[in-house]
Amino acid sequence: MKFSIERADLVKAVAQAGSVVERRHTIPILANVQIEATESGVSFRGTDLDTEVVDRTAAHVERPGATTVSAQMLNEIARKLPDGSLVTLSVDGGSDRLAVQAGRSNFALATLPTEDFPVMANAEYSANFSAPAPVLRRLFDKSKFAISNEETRYYLNGVYLHVAQAEDGQVLRCVATDGHRLARIDAPLPEGAGDMPGIIVPKKTVAELRKLLDDDEAQIAVSVSDTKVRFATPTLTLTSKVIDGTFPDYTRVIPSGNSRKMEVDASDFARAVDRVATVSSEKTRAVKLALELDRVVLSVNAPDAGTAEEELAVAYGDEAMEIGFNAKYLQEIAAQIDRENAVFLFNGSGDAALIREGSDLSAVYVVMPMRV
Repeated sequence: MKFSIERADLVKAVAQAGSVVERRHTIPILANVQIEATESGVSFRGTDLDTEVVDRTAAHVERPGATTVSAQMLNEIARKLPDGSLVTLSVDGGSDRLAVQAGRSNFALATLPTEDFPVMANAEYSANFSAPAPVLRRLFDKSKFAISNEETRYYLNGVYLHVAQAEDGQVLRCVATDGHRLARIDAPLPEGAGDMPGIIVPKKTVAELRKLLDDDEAQIAVSVSDTKVRFATPTLTLTSKVIDGTFPDYTRVIPSGNSRKMEVDASDFARAVDRVATVSSEKTRAVKLALELDRVVLSVNAPDAGTAEEELAVAYGDEAMEIGFNAKYLQEIAAQIDRENAVFLFNGSGDAALIREGSDLSAVYVVMPMRV
């Protein structure tokens, strides 16, 4: 194998493929990336057995071939080479070393046999469709903050991607919850997605997926089966196992009878929550909302640190009430709201609150109250 590649392309490809590689692993080859050179270009593949990333890039290939090499080592070398340099990577027949040469720099890196490298088997995908990158980015970005980190409820450790029935027809929906807050985000149903099985996309995969979704012009090819999901662009493919579990019936925790409505500027509200929460030694400290006619008073009482209070003008015309929430949860939800105003719908001080982005029903958030 022998090929030449621009240093910037090498850095990007190794970083992309190596992003899923676990640094500490009992199987040595899982610390490596697989490099495969063909007449059409070069691919870099990394895996942790649950997730696989393949980055394809252009290169001048003199001799096709394949090998595997330490992802961390190759990444470090590529990053330290001079900007604009042309890098030649080669393995001579019978050699167990990958030669990396750029200008006057020469490296010889240990390799492992490519036939030992685990490649994720192609599944029979029951649904195949494509969606614009901004649509998928919105679905996952707005829901991922509510993913649970509690390993005992492993089925909450991801985003539930499925087809759902909304008021005006079927939608592609992402839901995440940790039992304390919930995010439900809808998008128009892409053609071909109607028969898609509901899947739970793991948290690590959601983080890796973000790299495919930065290009606003990109169309993402999505393939789904009961056990795997694949997201692909012409140059990058992310394949992942899905979480083997049943996502709970989230519709039961989304309140439908909350009638007390408060409308507030989302950014003003987020900043006010942040300010009053400053006196709390823990971000989990409850912030109390005291609602009266067209105003809300936010307050925190931390006996070991002090107290804080701030008043905001809001649109509120129902009877006065007090309710407490985790300050961090309120800030995270407010950060998701793109529209100017956030709409809070309350029932009572002991009931979950529903939060919307203005009149937009495609993004709904639920947060459980705290005792104050």
